[in-house]
Amino acid sequence: MKAMVLAAGLGTRLRPITYEIPKPMVPVLDRPVMAHILDLLQRHGFEQVIANLHYFPDSIRAYFGEGGGLSYRYEPELLGTAGGVRGCAEFFGEESFVVISGDALTDIDLTALAARHHEAGGIATLAVKQVSDTREYGVVLHDRDGRVTGFQEKPEPQEALSSLGNCGIYVFSPAIFDYFPEGPFADWAQDVFPALLERDVPFYIHEVGDYWNDVGSLAELRQGTFDALGGELRLQIAGREVAPGVVLAGAEGALPEDLQVEGPVWIGDDVEIGAGVRLKGPVVLGDGARVGAGAQLRESIVFPGTEIAAGAILIGAITGHAGIVSSLRPRS
Repeated sequence: MKAMVLAAGLGTRLRPITYEIPKPMVPVLDRPVMAHILDLLQRHGFEQVIANLHYFPDSIRAYFGEGGGLSYRYEPELLGTAGGVRGCAEFFGEESFVVISGDALTDIDLTALAARHHEAGGIATLAVKQVSDTREYGVVLHDRDGRVTGFQEKPEPQEALSSLGNCGIYVFSPAIFDYFPEGPFADWAQDVFPALLERDVPFYIHEVGDYWNDVGSLAELRQGTFDALGGELRLQIAGREVAPGVVLAGAEGALPEDLQVEGPVWIGDDVEIGAGVRLKGPVVLGDGARVGAGAQLRESIVFPGTEIAAGAILIGAITGHAGIVSSLRPRS
């Protein structure tokens, strides 16, 4: 089975970070979020993957390279969440395929999702998860067999008929393209899924209990990063534990003797920490970060290559610099 990563979007809710880098390249601990997605796909046996590109496409190509089972399709103009997939229809061929958003921070069991699709026999299978606040998500309605019967877009809790949020992770049969509108632009929620409901075409949900965060805002990026640091999200993370709750990603080096640290803390490769620094977790210091003497950080994320001034105090911060992308380095 082949897979597609949706990587063309503008990431407007993650501004100002996405003024410089596309949303799939936003770093989460040791790698961009899209790298974690590709790791997940590889673990579940997806050897051929395509990604659609539009916004800062060169940064994605430069990081991931060409070949190795990964290919790209550039969209000069955005084609929508579904239109971009239709543009890759030839790549998928005649087999079912997986589509996953390029901002999905998740450890979902894709093998189980694919199995559900084949067992249910519908034209599409949507991964869904119980959400605490329906105002943040499109929710999915279904019958007792899990067949989709409708949707609500970010309903108020008192008006919500479901608490199952759409994760933006799908399995489709090739016949899905028969239900697209004319014209290049198409959206799943506005065009394709309503067409399936109108024509009584069966498609189903697959409820997951795995971790899922769409990194849709700065708050969600922060929470997702800390969840990965704390182990709630299962990622393959580089590094070794050098003190309780303190992970050092560099192959060599040790922590300064006068560093005051309370985990969980993740310290990337080639990080410089000045004298008398205090770190109270959760804290993430990206590759190449510089923390000046006497600085104090608590519940904060420092992006790769960022310099924190001596004596600075950061609490609940996400801090970066005009050059994040140049500091993101593929891991071997």
